Amino acid sequence: MKDYTTERIRNVCLLAHGGAGKTTLTEAMLFNTGVLDRLGKVLDGTTTTDYDPEETKRNISINTSLAPCEWKNFKINVIDTPGYFDFVGEVKQGIRVAEGAVIVLPAKNGVEVGTEKSWAYAKEQGIPVFFFISKLDEENANFFESLGQLKAKFGRGVTAFQIPIYEGKEYIGYVDVLNEKAYRFDGNKLADTGIPDELADRIFEIHEEFKEQIAESDEELMEKFFGGEEFTKKDIQKGMKLGMADGSIVPVYCGAALNNKGIGAFMDAITEFMPAPGGKGPVKAVKAGNNEEVELNVSTDEKLSALVFKTIADPFVGRISLFKVYSGALSGDSMVYNSTSGKAEKVSQVFSMRGKKQVNVDKITAGDIGAVAKLSSTSTNDTLCSESNPVVLKKIEFPQPSLSLAIEPKAKGDEEKISSGLQKLQDEDATFKVEINTETHQTLVSGIGEQHLDVIVSKLKSKFGISVDLKDPKIPYRETIKKKVKVEGKHKKQSGGHGQYGHVWIEFEPGGETDLVFDEKIFGGSVPKQYFPAVEKGLRESILHGVLAGYPVVNLKATLVDGTFHPVDSSEMAFKVAAGLAYKKGLVEATPVLLEPISLVEVYVPDNYMGDIIGDINKRRGRIMGMNPQDGGVQQVVAEVPAAEMFKYATDLRSMTQGRGYFKETFARYEEAPLSVSEKVIADSKRED
Repeated sequence: MKDYTTERIRNVCLLAHGGAGKTTLTEAMLFNTGVLDRLGKVLDGTTTTDYDPEETKRNISINTSLAPCEWKNFKINVIDTPGYFDFVGEVKQGIRVAEGAVIVLPAKNGVEVGTEKSWAYAKEQGIPVFFFISKLDEENANFFESLGQLKAKFGRGVTAFQIPIYEGKEYIGYVDVLNEKAYRFDGNKLADTGIPDELADRIFEIHEEFKEQIAESDEELMEKFFGGEEFTKKDIQKGMKLGMADGSIVPVYCGAALNNKGIGAFMDAITEFMPAPGGKGPVKAVKAGNNEEVELNVSTDEKLSALVFKTIADPFVGRISLFKVYSGALSGDSMVYNSTSGKAEKVSQVFSMRGKKQVNVDKITAGDIGAVAKLSSTSTNDTLCSESNPVVLKKIEFPQPSLSLAIEPKAKGDEEKISSGLQKLQDEDATFKVEINTETHQTLVSGIGEQHLDVIVSKLKSKFGISVDLKDPKIPYRETIKKKVKVEGKHKKQSGGHGQYGHVWIEFEPGGETDLVFDEKIFGGSVPKQYFPAVEKGLRESILHGVLAGYPVVNLKATLVDGTFHPVDSSEMAFKVAAGLAYKKGLVEATPVLLEPISLVEVYVPDNYMGDIIGDINKRRGRIMGMNPQDGGVQQVVAEVPAAEMFKYATDLRSMTQGRGYFKETFARYEEAPLSVSEKVIADSKRED
């Protein structure tokens, strides 16, 4: 692959609902540029960008993959992203380094939830959008119905630049609306043909509408329009770029990627209308260390700045870091500075990734995307730059995991291998988290949804040879008391030589917000001061296990009020044991209760799902605390819900809202559990013992 100037590079991210045909479209683009000698198929597991064993097994995209190709003296970096919601982190990575987005939707399905989400991601990133209506050769394909849905959902700026031509039910060509020309597919070529009479009125209407949109993008063009002058090709290009930049023009193209129909014209449109890197001007960054904002020109004449947007944990090659150069150039056999970690890194060889294939190159220039292997101190979201000008590029904002499960080995002795494998998977997936709960002694894995965690488990098996089970995590309940009691604890033992003697009277009562408040009110030296710390230590060790179900005790106040000692047999150990005896006796008498953790939950859903969401929260023993309208017809529902009722909520919410809703969950406090819950937890605890 030859070197391309920044102006000749196009970074395009393909987005869609799952199954819309992004990967097949990528395959057709690669085939057209001569990279492939035959079209791979998703169902056969032979596509370039779905190369991971999990992808070929499931016939879906799981990872964001790169597919650079050369088309008519341009380099197009195609960024193929997953369409399934559990892999949104991959989508965020791909769109972060693109200057344009192509949202794919099948002609027979129209606008789906994933289409809406893709639009939101592109708008959030502030990049122009093409729609590509795919699978026009399938039964029940309806281009105009899909186009109508796009206009209804995303506004009048959505404009058909191509219209399919059918003979009977066969997709045989298309009309180029901009140039008012029609083409018929003739093998791998296009042949001129007449515009069908039944489409003439519709094309005229679209063309007039488009001229208005072009005029609205610029005052000079507006004057020309009202003056009755025809727009030149230069005018159209100018208006297109201005309209796409501000979102007032959203072109719609069409085709059938599986049979490679219409894809060449679509690629022409990418090179003609999608912006080059730097098309929006300088890139904003901050100086490392002081956060002073700076601007970087997207030019090879500047000093290096590059963002690592994705990490691949390859079991054979090791860690591969994918990056985009924003200024300067990154060459092989060079040193770079990681301004995030503050460490220098040796770059041995830079290369392009095309699926899993590595294509060695001498350098990656400003605006282009490349990869490097075996950087020891570099992770996703790190900035690589010149040490003489350390800057930090804007990081990718990843969604927080919303589902946590406990992971357990199927075979004993695999714990260390599991830990190593999970760490490597965590390195390449910023939406996957691992933590060890020190209280329950479980290893918890957290992800976006059930499918996400299922893929993690499969990768552990395929990449690292470890079989595991996923289980619901244990809830960290607490115990406390409800009334004040005064109890005695006496430890007396004689077994030849020095005996053991400790004797205390302790008052237990509900305390403050901490686990234990210890006090003493000893008069007359009935218990010498040197034994006070031993009494407190005995209590602090004891509160780790309550008397109901063995959970830690909180909100307890203990006051040492009396006792006796023996001048020879008393010791710190004896008083520590006596305190533990008093604790067990006291908690049983002080009306112990179980406390359950309560979560503060914020649910964000479209208005029309409010009834279902509120009803579901009530079923989970939740309390609605408030409802707040948000932008775009979305409502925020704030509620307090027992944590035990929030298992699998991510899955249930997705089901209730067809994937349109999301939520945030944080710990709020502990409160007394209902009797029915308490009895079940206590019974389960006794069974485990």
